[in-house]
Amino acid sequence: MAKVKTTFFCQNCGSQYAKWQGQCNACKAWNTIVEEVVQKTEKNDWKTSTSTTKKATIPLQIKDIDLTKEPRLNTLDTEFNRVLGGGIVPGSLTLLGGEPGIGKSTLLLQISLKLPYRTLYVSGEESQKQIKMRAERINQNQSNCYILTETKTQNIFKQIETLEPDIVIIDSIQTLHSDYIESSSGSISQIKECTSELIKFAKETATPVLLIGHITKDGHIAGPKILEHMVDTVLQFEGDRNHVFRILRANKNRFGSTNELGIYEMQGSGLREVSNPSEVLISKKDEELSGNAIAATLEGMRPLMIEVQALVSTAVYGTPQRSATGFNAKRLNMLLAVLEKRAGFRLGAKDVFLNITGGITVDDPAIDLAVVAAILSSNEDAAIQKDYCFAAELGLSGEIRPIQRVEQRILEAEKLGFSTIFVSKYNKISLKKLSIKVQLISKIEDLTDFLI
Repeated sequence: MAKVKTTFFCQNCGSQYAKWQGQCNACKAWNTIVEEVVQKTEKNDWKTSTSTTKKATIPLQIKDIDLTKEPRLNTLDTEFNRVLGGGIVPGSLTLLGGEPGIGKSTLLLQISLKLPYRTLYVSGEESQKQIKMRAERINQNQSNCYILTETKTQNIFKQIETLEPDIVIIDSIQTLHSDYIESSSGSISQIKECTSELIKFAKETATPVLLIGHITKDGHIAGPKILEHMVDTVLQFEGDRNHVFRILRANKNRFGSTNELGIYEMQGSGLREVSNPSEVLISKKDEELSGNAIAATLEGMRPLMIEVQALVSTAVYGTPQRSATGFNAKRLNMLLAVLEKRAGFRLGAKDVFLNITGGITVDDPAIDLAVVAAILSSNEDAAIQKDYCFAAELGLSGEIRPIQRVEQRILEAEKLGFSTIFVSKYNKISLKKLSIKVQLISKIEDLTDFLI
């Protein structure tokens, strides 16, 4: 009888050790190293007929590689296409992570039902009848979608060889297991082995594979960190399960930008694409309230109008509080120091609370002016006109600094019906015949003259 071969893996980072030890040398985590069985049998690679093999087996000069035969695959989902950079790249591996119940399976099932390509949806967590119930709730009938409930990769590849799908969706990578590794499903070695087999299949046949991944309590994708390095794209599906809106971001994308943002609304019939994010990020109110300001920001190539809310009140305790949600707290402290030093506002003894509505996090410095305007409005208890918006960065000396792609922000504000936008005087603007007034300011005192 052959001796069983075991080794030790760190469950946090995936580092391998010959024997057990208390602390991982790579990630410095304690008590994360466990023993796993890694006895391998001799591999028989999955067989692919020559008709489905699309990748050349000989080296080619880069100038001789032809891209015209393999354009991106359109998912017919505008938000998903935007985050991916224009569609699914043939032969790519995309990993989608998110909290339990956030809608990962619903999103990919909805996309698979829309796709005009032959799609194989492999589920290791639900039965075919359960998936059928969700598909009927989504109310999209598509004959190109095939459902397979299987967890062994060898059986999956046999069905792939028979069906020859254009796209493969795996739900989820943590449920798969391979006969070549004797450890349990979800272990470090199983995840690495199953992902390696899927990468080999995707690259040799130019068939894109979409994976769903579980996350840990810390918000990271479960399994070794190397999993995120192996795949081409890592998407994060986030949002509060108590609210209806979901945000899709790209943490890694070899074929596009990681700054793009996709917004969905969870409904009883599935996920609805939100083409106009301002309906999510700007609250509807009948009367003007102090402490609210609208900022024109950008996420990738997409202009967004977001609402900034501030509350300034007298500190109850000796040390004033500084709290920011969706905004960098250190930058908030810097802006408060500029207001106190350059504009003469005494905020050192007051509590300041800042919130970016819609549950998103913004790191664009162009919202500095809106943050300052909201703070001043709350401090003076004077409402800002609801058709005003702001797009500029604030410097330490109190100057209003220019920002990038200001014309795109102005056009978005004009489209949404704003009457005035405040921008830096040093921005070069060549737009003509605008229905929106562009108010140019050069220092923080100019802003206070308009608002107070």
